[in-house]
Amino acid sequence: MKKLLSIVSLLFCLNSFAFYQGKFTIQNKKKSDKIHFQLINNLIIIPVEVNGIELSFILDTGVSKTIIFNYLNVSDSLIIKDPEPIYLRGLGEGESVEALKSRNNIFKVGDAINMSQDLFAVFNENINFTPRLGIPIHGIVGYDLFKDLVIEINYSNKYIKLTQPEKFNYKKCNNCETLNLEFYNNKPYLNASVKIENKEIPIKLLIDSGGSDALWLFEDEALGIKHSNKYFNDFLGHGLSGSVYGKRSKIDEISLQGFVLKNSNVAFPDSSSISFAKQFKDRNGSLAGNILKRFNMIVNYQKATLTIKKNSLFKQDFSYNKSGIELVHDGVRFIKEKDYSNSNNKNILASEDVQNRNKIILDFNYKLTLKPAYAIAELRENSPAFNAGLKVGDVVLSINGKSTHQFTLQDLMLKFYDKEGTRIKLSIERDGKVFSVYFNLENLFE
Repeated sequence: MKKLLSIVSLLFCLNSFAFYQGKFTIQNKKKSDKIHFQLINNLIIIPVEVNGIELSFILDTGVSKTIIFNYLNVSDSLIIKDPEPIYLRGLGEGESVEALKSRNNIFKVGDAINMSQDLFAVFNENINFTPRLGIPIHGIVGYDLFKDLVIEINYSNKYIKLTQPEKFNYKKCNNCETLNLEFYNNKPYLNASVKIENKEIPIKLLIDSGGSDALWLFEDEALGIKHSNKYFNDFLGHGLSGSVYGKRSKIDEISLQGFVLKNSNVAFPDSSSISFAKQFKDRNGSLAGNILKRFNMIVNYQKATLTIKKNSLFKQDFSYNKSGIELVHDGVRFIKEKDYSNSNNKNILASEDVQNRNKIILDFNYKLTLKPAYAIAELRENSPAFNAGLKVGDVVLSINGKSTHQFTLQDLMLKFYDKEGTRIKLSIERDGKVFSVYFNLENLFE
């Protein structure tokens, strides 16, 4: 019989199951291994190996089971073992999606190996983070790795260090804070406090390294958790069951024991999109990547502690998208480029100016190369981009005179986080026609 699973997290996460699976152990003499990661849109992307196939996964404290959600793109080479059909449901207002529960997989992260790992493979081609992050992303891993190992996350130098718990030694740190963790459905929570309209409010937050925002709060009038008068409605993320929308605003500050972050970004998701996330009644929201990245940390599930130390990103300003555009990687385009590889065999057209004895030489050696294409996937209503006439599906060819294929998706999106008043010129392709659009970035909190 097919089973129904609930998924709750910034993007999605699974409820726990009571069946046995193997443990991660580190297969070297030191019982420790360092792995470098990519930090994209505040998310940690690590290399993993599943049944001998090299893949890329998001490291997410907010999930309790390991998921392959780009299954269709790797199914030709990846063998999913002992599959059993199930249904998954998550954030968003859409329907459940079909997946496979798979046992006895060999899962490798650096020198850490689990010889009997359970996986959940999603069929739905819409559950695919690759277009939204701009690099291949095949899945997500969380609790299964954290429960077995002590994991140091160094956001500033972009590496994680995995250590067997019995071999881990804490170094003396006068500038660190250690927070106690609580667990619900195998997901970690911590106590914090926020100041909203000069009122100090204690809160309990899911630690969600798989979320790119800074902070999500669930509105609660009785507790005083509410958005200010300065807010705007926006797209917050894409869950397993569809897009999530809500209000973006600012709070006075958030405190993690002795560490205080002022004027932090905050999002208040629509209640209809997070009904599963609120099953833990004591939960008030999520602490996500845009705050977590400001600390280097030691995550120790065995001792139920999180040790944090602020890093070079701590004082980075909290910015936000002032354009209203969300771009995705939308396949590839043929780009005409000068070909310098065949300099000895050029097609030359020469023209001689008889009076001045000058020659004009034109080189017509070009080549067509495939480059990434970027399209508008979300467009905030009444935003500068919306009011300039842009539409979902428009392909962005250039920004401020530079071809978009010269940028990564993340670098391209960062241009929309620039200072208010910054002039943006986009070259757009729509229905085979190319035209230019102009707008200024806008401060929505004034």
